[in-house]
Amino acid sequence: MRYSADNAPLQRVDEWDDFVATRYRQGKSEEEFRNYKADANPTVTEFYRQNHAHQTLDFVLSKKAEYCSLNRDKKSIWEMAEYLNTLVDDSDPDTDLTQIEHLLQTAEAIRKDGHPRWFILAGFVHDLGKVLCLYGEPQWAVVGDTFPVACGYSDQIVFPEFFAANPDCKIPGYQTQYGIYEPNCGLDKVHLSFGHDEYIYQATRRYLPEEAQYMLRYHSFYAAHRHGAYRHLMNEQDERMFEWVRKFNLYDLYSKGRERPKTQDILPYYQDLVSDFFPDKIGW
Repeated sequence: MRYSADNAPLQRVDEWDDFVATRYRQGKSEEEFRNYKADANPTVTEFYRQNHAHQTLDFVLSKKAEYCSLNRDKKSIWEMAEYLNTLVDDSDPDTDLTQIEHLLQTAEAIRKDGHPRWFILAGFVHDLGKVLCLYGEPQWAVVGDTFPVACGYSDQIVFPEFFAANPDCKIPGYQTQYGIYEPNCGLDKVHLSFGHDEYIYQATRRYLPEEAQYMLRYHSFYAAHRHGAYRHLMNEQDERMFEWVRKFNLYDLYSKGRERPKTQDILPYYQDLVSDFFPDKIGW
């Protein structure tokens, strides 16, 4: 599926994932991380410019109203995975892994380390929310580092200078430390920029344990789980659950490679795993 250049500066949505993995390459010092602009090509930079300019409170609320009621369709996890597979990388169609193979890579890395079945399943489903691209959403509303809206922007968010173009910057009440929120109110009461994290969390939350829900909902909230920003909005439960988000993040960042998983060999395991947690069809 193709997009206009205005809404799709990335050649493929996985280009954002590649940038994040490079940004947090294992062994990098904090000083090297702060030089992330050297890792960002012009398309990634333009993506962040759009993301930071357009993710307003009004936009987030409108997308939550549109998608989080889960009344768009009823499909199985496998049907949605096959649907996501139609998100083809036009830049390298012969060699790039399919979306399902990317999901299996993450899940297999988790399984090999002996983690619980629900943890493995979270790895398998974590990027299914990227079907938002197939619904026609612009890239900046699907992927990207997530961040709270309607409160002050942390300088731990990459390219913070691009927030100057966000209309919410002109609303003084949205630019204080707490904005519209109460101190330590808990992240469940905080509106983060909208994207695939929130969508897959909402779709699967009734079927997975709380640890997995946190992994899915906050795996792109790098300012918080990698840099400790926004702790003034987090409560004690968030602090405990973010230990699981950080565990998951290692697999999200470092499990993706070019080698194809042996899909036919491992598929029966994942079919059983999905059926153990999910009914035949769920709301999307």
